[in-house]
Amino acid sequence: MSVSPFLFETKELTKAFGGLIAVNQVSIGFKEREAHAIIGPNGAGKSTFVNLLTGHLPASGGHVMFRGADITRLPAHKVARLGIGRSYQKTNVFPTFTCFENCRLAAQSRLSTSMRFLRPAAAYRDISAMASEALERAGLAAKAGRVAGTMSYGEQRQLEIAMVLATAPQVLVLDEPLAGMGKEESEGMVRLLQDLARAYTLILIEHDMDAVFAIARVLSVMVNGTLLESGPLEQIRASKAVQDAYLGDGAEAY
Repeated sequence: MSVSPFLFETKELTKAFGGLIAVNQVSIGFKEREAHAIIGPNGAGKSTFVNLLTGHLPASGGHVMFRGADITRLPAHKVARLGIGRSYQKTNVFPTFTCFENCRLAAQSRLSTSMRFLRPAAAYRDISAMASEALERAGLAAKAGRVAGTMSYGEQRQLEIAMVLATAPQVLVLDEPLAGMGKEESEGMVRLLQDLARAYTLILIEHDMDAVFAIARVLSVMVNGTLLESGPLEQIRASKAVQDAYLGDGAEAY
């Protein structure tokens, strides 16, 4: 029996909503410590694919494999406990909590049980250490005491990634992390993601092609729920089919 070269992969993954097939037999492999971007126009099926990867939607067919095990039917919280961290298109932080409290709450999800109501959160020194390390890694250590709701939009997106890091993931699945950012904030986020790509398997959904080319080493291109092409960055950039679909005159839109 051959061993897969991929840490995380899909095999003919499919999702149908009634008569609409949003993801159609998509097979993609993600290697350990590799930055892999999934691109395509709105409606291509990218976010649905990510929701299938992370257990937020049940698949209609096919398989999701992680370290050789079939995790297709696992719910989102169990997928997260395996070490698959996820961020969302819209900012998903607790605005009245400090940055540290946001990360500590995320880290608490790694506890074997949450049924410990009488013990204060501060008593879990390992959890607090995970939160502090995540803030440091995300470049927010100096803002640990800032209330999340008082921070800029870009900083909140940065905090959301810190919260994912606090869960001790092996894989980071990031859905449009640069959405809505200005030029300076986008440049900072690109630098952060380049750094994270050296330590984690990074799966990136992003429309900013300059950012994609700066971060990713492998690209997969989706169109109408199907996989158009997948391969190393230079292969995709040289692909006539991809150029015609996405990287020609309309490249900035995708």
